[in-house]
Amino acid sequence: MRAIRVEAVGGPEALQVREVPVPEPGDGEARVRVTASGVNFIDVYTRTGAYKVPPPFTPGMEAAGVVDAVGPGVSGVSVGDRVAYAMQIGSYAEQAIVPAWKLVPVPEDVDLEVAAAVMLQGMTAHYLTQSTVQLGEGQTALVHAAAGGVGLLLTQIAKRCGAVVYGTVSTEEKAALAKAAGLDEVIRYTEVDFQEEVARLTNGTGVDVVYDSVGKDTFDRSMACLRPRGYLVLYGQSSGAVPPVDPQRLNRGGSLYLTRPSLGHYMTDAEEAASRAGDLFRWIREGKLNVRIGESHSLEDAGLAHERLTGRKTTGKVLLIP
Repeated sequence: MRAIRVEAVGGPEALQVREVPVPEPGDGEARVRVTASGVNFIDVYTRTGAYKVPPPFTPGMEAAGVVDAVGPGVSGVSVGDRVAYAMQIGSYAEQAIVPAWKLVPVPEDVDLEVAAAVMLQGMTAHYLTQSTVQLGEGQTALVHAAAGGVGLLLTQIAKRCGAVVYGTVSTEEKAALAKAAGLDEVIRYTEVDFQEEVARLTNGTGVDVVYDSVGKDTFDRSMACLRPRGYLVLYGQSSGAVPPVDPQRLNRGGSLYLTRPSLGHYMTDAEEAASRAGDLFRWIREGKLNVRIGESHSLEDAGLAHERLTGRKTTGKVLLIP
């Protein structure tokens, strides 16, 4: 089969298509014939070595497809099932081995490409709004990269919770997409200082929560945007890692909360994974959650997909189609 292999960590050129043996599922595993694989910043982090994965390896942490083999001891998953999954490396390939418990069923009326597009980023948006912070009616949130894959989904789900949502974007095109997702106020961070704009929009009060996937470039100002006892939810680092933080800053800022969550800690078993994915699929089927697939690429263009993602040239979800 064809798969992307990273034989030495590095730039986008490290993503090379190779012919590799078809893998066989072991105990508790299933093999999925991949219809679509999602492209995420976590893939960039593994490709560059920021997240340590010993090479050679096949990147990619989410996909959707059809089960074509199961290993010993697997129950609840059968050959022919339409499934999707997240947080299992190896999806940039025609076939992937996945622990069976991570596979969630995809309803027949949900397209497999849409399912692939919503797994990692959609379940991230789900736990950020339902678990990390339980957003409620009238609360205020600032979403960075509001036109990105997580940002568009996070905005929609936050609005479902009744929150007032502000979001940062870089271009007019991205502003229009974020506004269509339900954003109450669009902040063009290339034209205004988002910290000053949040202060203006909240009459100096600050927001209840900042969802920050950017990291180093936004962290200090994100913290300054919070009201007393507000939450800074740092769930990514697209601009680089945040330097060490003196906990006393949280006190000075008004007894603030800082968390650095990861999806892997919010889908710890089959029940939790199925519950989060089930909500997303139900909202999609009911027309209450729009999943935007911004662009799709072949395996040969995986490097280009990474370049566009890191260059902030994408909107919505980026997919690879094996």
